[in-house]
Amino acid sequence: MDSTPANLKSSLSVPSVQELASQRPERVPARYIRDQDGDDIIATYPFDPSLHVPFIDMAKLVNADTQQHELQKLHLACKDWGVFQLINHGIPSTSLRNMGNQVQRFFELPLQEKKRWAQRSGSLEGYGQAFVTSADQKLDWNDMIFLKCLPIQNRKSDLWPQNPPEFRETLEIYSEDIREVTISLVKFITMSLGLQDTQISESFREGLYEIRMNCYPPCPEPERVLGIVPHADNSGITLLLDCADFPGLQFLKDKKWVNVEPIEGAIVANIGQIIEVMSNGIYKAPEHRAVVNKLKGRFSIVTFCYPSPHMAIGPSDKLIGEGNAAIFKKLTHAEYFSKFFNRDLDELFIDSLRV
Repeated sequence: MDSTPANLKSSLSVPSVQELASQRPERVPARYIRDQDGDDIIATYPFDPSLHVPFIDMAKLVNADTQQHELQKLHLACKDWGVFQLINHGIPSTSLRNMGNQVQRFFELPLQEKKRWAQRSGSLEGYGQAFVTSADQKLDWNDMIFLKCLPIQNRKSDLWPQNPPEFRETLEIYSEDIREVTISLVKFITMSLGLQDTQISESFREGLYEIRMNCYPPCPEPERVLGIVPHADNSGITLLLDCADFPGLQFLKDKKWVNVEPIEGAIVANIGQIIEVMSNGIYKAPEHRAVVNKLKGRFSIVTFCYPSPHMAIGPSDKLIGEGNAAIFKKLTHAEYFSKFFNRDLDELFIDSLRV
């Protein structure tokens, strides 16, 4: 039987990085090493500690007196960075804290217990790793559990952990909270583009919300591995809750890597390729990656937010014409995802969407 999936909708089973790290090896196994054999993607761009990801205050976007100034900040953040830290977003701190605690408790379970919710053949959902398509592929230094959360009918409840006991209920509440923030945030993003079209933001009410929970264990040679390789997201927008007290997420800005400093209560928001397409390239989906730590483990909770499957994916009509040519094709939801899942991993997905 061929061990290579026909597309990227499934992933091969690989050893748990957490289990490997628990054995306290002095060296990293060769399959995780990224700084040799022509695969030196770690040092491709330098790290710049002087740059800082911008902040956007949702309370100022909602307030009529401060809205215009904050919209201008949002426009520049989306245009120049593609990422920002969102504060005063309205999600209760208890929801954020509970979600972080449940994810940590899940990853602290014994391996055999976590494997009760392991990925199955033909699917990325469940506990494991994503996009492993060959037996000799380099691996990321992380374990994950990936679950489709909204709409409810998309859930595969048999893959939702029943241990820890409050995991399911906490994830349900968290995904609903994230949906409300997403609808509001996308409304302001469209306004910052000069559009009064609420159809885009409302499409996220019936949209898809998929959550990837990551565990990055301590690593004996952190400078030789990556927690997640550089990539841009295929979502509309991505909202990330960082559960660490040290940076591990980095974004590429002007060919330099920039740390995202974890701020308690903040959510990291980055533009996905659907909004890059809808904005006709005015806003860019930024490249980002995760690095790891020698002494500490890190958890993150990443929500990929997509518009309704009934929403066409293409440049907004009001952003093209009068000398502004469309630089991206108009696709159905199905066509967009077919292109994503049936591509070569080395191919830049955004390039396949260009006119």
